[in-house]
Amino acid sequence: MPRLTRLTPDTAVGASRDLLADLVSRHGRIGDMVSTMAHSPAVLGGYLQLSRAMGRAKLDRRISERISIAVQALQGCGLCLDAHVSAARSLGVDEEEIERAHAGTSADPAIAAIIAVALQVYREPTSIADEQVTALREHGYSDRAIADVVGVVALNVLTGAFNLLAGLTLGSEAGA
Repeated sequence: MPRLTRLTPDTAVGASRDLLADLVSRHGRIGDMVSTMAHSPAVLGGYLQLSRAMGRAKLDRRISERISIAVQALQGCGLCLDAHVSAARSLGVDEEEIERAHAGTSADPAIAAIIAVALQVYREPTSIADEQVTALREHGYSDRAIADVVGVVALNVLTGAFNLLAGLTLGSEAGA
């Protein structure tokens, strides 16, 4: 059961009203998470900016979706996990790789290495060693792609934590 109500351009105020109105005019419909985030224009604006920025990430989207699956499997946001599994499938990631991502790995050593670093960014960033970053470079990742890992993890922490706090789950509808 949702803990926070959904807002619309008519019920939101200030900057949130403007952000929601813009999203509705461009997309026609907005999801429960975005409409619920509108309670905080700072959170909604930050989410939208980070989401747009990560759309320009250098990291291959099939890899970033597997990182997202690994993070959400740990964080426990079923709504996010379902969205990232669907996105991975739409990008051609096979079911075995999706299951491996749930477990925080991949059959591809380069992808397994970057997922492992992403999970360290999530769990314990102080434990990341120089050798791991060097290994990512040896697997062919640029410094930009390596830096993008932090953005992917941060976006997942934001969305997953928000959904869990707001009580947004698969099949739930936020009340108006």
